[in-house]
Amino acid sequence: MSAVRQDAWSADDDLILAEVTLRHIREGSTQLSAFEEVGERIGRTPAACGFRWNSCVRKNYEAAIQLAKAQRQQRMQMKKQKKKQAPEGEGAAPKALPAGMEESISIDAVIRFLKAWKGTYQELSKQVKSLQRELQEKEEALAALRKENEELRNQVNSVEHNFHSVTDDYKALLKIMERARKMAFLAEEDQENRAKFKMDANGNLERVE
Repeated sequence: MSAVRQDAWSADDDLILAEVTLRHIREGSTQLSAFEEVGERIGRTPAACGFRWNSCVRKNYEAAIQLAKAQRQQRMQMKKQKKKQAPEGEGAAPKALPAGMEESISIDAVIRFLKAWKGTYQELSKQVKSLQRELQEKEEALAALRKENEELRNQVNSVEHNFHSVTDDYKALLKIMERARKMAFLAEEDQENRAKFKMDANGNLERVE
């Protein structure tokens, strides 16, 4: 027995699964038999094939499934008709089906298939329109968010510019205050170092320490 695959399903795997399952439906077989056959062909377990069919592949073949069921029903009806038309005695030639019966049955099957496909197409069209509206709403919301983001970015840039301007002004003010403080300190020190004089009784100036 070959090793069981664990890799992702490919488009070819899905196609084989659909073809074999539809054939088993047409022939009146069970889906389990179909999954076993597919598993042997592509190296997967029947359970994995069944899960893949029910979860992903089946919804893409609803119209084909309806057609396969109609063909299965036709096969069963034709078998019943053959049994009814079978001769009672041995050796008698079997009666032929009425002319055009097989062709009319095929046409009926095609009509049912087309009706089922029309319903599927209409449903898909509704889903497409709904998705288109949802996409348009998302695009409009995205455009609004982009506009809001641009406005916020401009506000942030303006605040940053103002902050840098205020910071520069504050630094300049600190420098001015520091120079003024130094100048005041030097003036005070110069005043203290400046010699002081007073006049004596004779009118002469003398230095006061």
